[in-house]
Amino acid sequence: MLAGVYRLRLPLPWPGVPHCNAWAVRAGEGIVLFDTGMHQPDSLAHLERALQMCGLRLEQVRLVVCTHAHSDHYGQAATIVARTGAELWMHPNHQHMTRMAEDPDALLDRRIEVARHSGVPEEPLRRWASERRGRESGIAGVVAPDRDLLTGAQIDSDVGTWRTYETPGHAPSHVCLFQPERRLLISGDHLLGRISLYFDYGFTPDPVGEFLRSLEVVERLGGRLCLPGHGRTFADVQAHINANRALVHERLGAVLDAVTGRSLTAFEVVPHVYGDSLSGQNAHWLLSKVLSYLTHLQIEGRVRSIAGEPERWIA
Repeated sequence: MLAGVYRLRLPLPWPGVPHCNAWAVRAGEGIVLFDTGMHQPDSLAHLERALQMCGLRLEQVRLVVCTHAHSDHYGQAATIVARTGAELWMHPNHQHMTRMAEDPDALLDRRIEVARHSGVPEEPLRRWASERRGRESGIAGVVAPDRDLLTGAQIDSDVGTWRTYETPGHAPSHVCLFQPERRLLISGDHLLGRISLYFDYGFTPDPVGEFLRSLEVVERLGGRLCLPGHGRTFADVQAHINANRALVHERLGAVLDAVTGRSLTAFEVVPHVYGDSLSGQNAHWLLSKVLSYLTHLQIEGRVRSIAGEPERWIA
């Protein structure tokens, strides 16, 4: 694709999302590693094998840069830092990850509370919680960043200097990295080849609004080639920005239609937006997205919540 830039395709255990990308970029005698993959059995071996296929070694990593603090992008950071002595740079608003990694049961209890308050029936909720309690977090350990990745931070490499832009929405800690001369964008999960949305609910006031504003930030950069966190590179960056924006507004419209003329719980809104696709595998993701859309519509004054157990919503 480009001399000195290597895509490392790493396995994930999730249905529908079987792989993620880390990106190795040469920087003098070493490399900058953008994202790390998830911590799971043999994960480090997979990373080392991917590096070896590019003629690289883990010991060459001089800097680890995480686009955001989700397990598939930060999961192996602690192991890599311990092995190589590299610095870690990441956005400081990473509590959404820290809480999960340090006390996963507490975070699960909070999710159960939110699900119950959102109208999820007790029996499937109990089964879902039982399946997830005690699961590994996918994070090798919590390691604090040596430098906060805020807008304006720069990262040097053989292909030029990468500039940091804060792009919250998908996660509070999300950033994108842009190389202006070559117009290269490392997008993490902000832009993907397949138009797909997810928002971390409950950590910021309005993740959907943050995501829409982040699309504007990236749009102004004029990227020519996107290096995403999942899937292949793509060149039609503006088309992907437009498609993401359109899908957000389509989902907001579907949510608003669902609660027009009737009050529904967030759980009851899910099939109005996503049809019959709800399952034990995706229930948390879909409910998080619907709650994020409802929150955004409430901030805009287009819906209101009706207090109770469960909480209900109406236009």
